[in-house]
Amino acid sequence: MTILKLNNVSKVFYTKTQETTAVSKLSFEVNDGEFVAIIGPSGCGKTTILSLICKLIAPTSGTISTRNDNAVGYMLQRDQLFEWRTIEKNVYLGLEILRKNTAESRAYAQELLKKYGLWEFRKHYPQQLSGGMRQRAALIRTLATNPDLLLLDEPFSALDFQTRLEVCDDVYSIIKKEKKTALLVTHDISEAISLADRIIVLTERPATVLTEHDPNLSKIPSPLKRRESPDFSKQFELLHKYLHGEKT
Repeated sequence: MTILKLNNVSKVFYTKTQETTAVSKLSFEVNDGEFVAIIGPSGCGKTTILSLICKLIAPTSGTISTRNDNAVGYMLQRDQLFEWRTIEKNVYLGLEILRKNTAESRAYAQELLKKYGLWEFRKHYPQQLSGGMRQRAALIRTLATNPDLLLLDEPFSALDFQTRLEVCDDVYSIIKKEKKTALLVTHDISEAISLADRIIVLTERPATVLTEHDPNLSKIPSPLKRRESPDFSKQFELLHKYLHGEKT
């Protein structure tokens, strides 16, 4: 079942002196249970696409449809945890903003904290946690609102390489266990191959779909193990050529 559909979406930004087309006639779908990655040249409009999907900005033309109003949760590049709030209070933040801070919703958030190893740290403050644990708390905060679709905007880019590998495994495992659909924007080709069921490759700005790529690694259970696949380097080379306009 389709959970998200973009149909001929364009976005033009206007100033007093010029107009800039960030996205042009962009069309793609995301289906229930998929983990889809979007990659493209730097500055091509990847984050703009996420902003359009979660209605922070409106398309100039075209349509974006989601399954229902509770469809989207947004996980940013940095964890954005409030340092003056405990981990538990940070996890409740989305519920407060959406006016869903009910006993039932808090119980669900608490269950997530227990399930994913943060319950004993619930009264700690963000500065007391490692980078990986902070990112896990940020994901739980997003999941607490029980969205159908998770938008992930380069959520590992602020981490060092070793921590990034560990957190990728961690986040992927949680998303799959919770049976969520995810759309990841990343500049990291290796990250896209290791995480995604399907990769959407964008052109230079204005962004449109150049091609879609199936890593065909779904039988391998973790992103870290997928990096060890014999096909991994070949896929990296192929996607690198797409991004740099080389003929394949």
